[in-house]
Amino acid sequence: MPVCLTNALRFSLVALLCAATLLGCSRIDLAYRNLDTLVPWSLGDYLDMNREQKNWLDQRLQAHLAWHCTTQLPGYLDWLDRMRAMVAEDQVTDQALQQRTAEAREAIARVTEAITPSAVELLRGMDDQQVEEMRQAFADDIRERQRTYVDTPLAKQISKRAERMEKRIKPWLGELNAAQRLRVQTWSQALGDQNRQWIANRAHWQQQLLLAMQQGVTPSFEPRVAQLLQHKESLWTQDYRKAFNNTELQARGLLVDLIKDSTPAQRQFLQERLSKVRTSFSELKCLKG
Repeated sequence: MPVCLTNALRFSLVALLCAATLLGCSRIDLAYRNLDTLVPWSLGDYLDMNREQKNWLDQRLQAHLAWHCTTQLPGYLDWLDRMRAMVAEDQVTDQALQQRTAEAREAIARVTEAITPSAVELLRGMDDQQVEEMRQAFADDIRERQRTYVDTPLAKQISKRAERMEKRIKPWLGELNAAQRLRVQTWSQALGDQNRQWIANRAHWQQQLLLAMQQGVTPSFEPRVAQLLQHKESLWTQDYRKAFNNTELQARGLLVDLIKDSTPAQRQFLQERLSKVRTSFSELKCLKG
């Protein structure tokens, strides 16, 4: 199903790098080489593909991965160099992070645009049973996320969110000091009840895709799918738009303050981790080839 095709490729090909400073992937090279097998498993969460669809998807994924490695990864290496320079020159500022975020968003847009034709073609080949399976899978997805992230007291949501963030940061800065741990707590509190807006917006997007499927393959089908994949922010709910803007603002503030409160040893640790990420990508065989 294209939502997973988009999410898996977009996240794994782009955010795997662009969000690496928070996600802590220790074997990026291994993950990248195995995306062609990981993505179909992710697709299986939403769509029971037949053999013909699986074979077709495998060929498309190989082509997308080859394109991505040869044309996109070199730019990511430059992006990492700019990240390392920010840390080395003590220039981790809100303005600099906004620029890096804009660059990452542009990279994501390029990948999404490249894979949209494959997503459209996959959608066109779905039969009524597969569309119904997708509907049920979407409903299960929202129900599970609601149970995990919303149907708990807000204080617990805030606490759990802070715990998750500390785990993401630790591989990049090491053990946090008292000031940094407190800053993570205030960051989590500032996000408030954002889980509710995030899940509601996710459900809204899924319903928009299902509506496009219900209307059938018409002349408006391809541009509608392209909008859903490439310009999904145009379909955001007003509540989520506000929550998203606040999330980005709070995330930049958190990163700026974590670096400001970091020790020389932590900054050195971060530089070494960024260098390892860069080396992992630069040594990929597809890039050298």
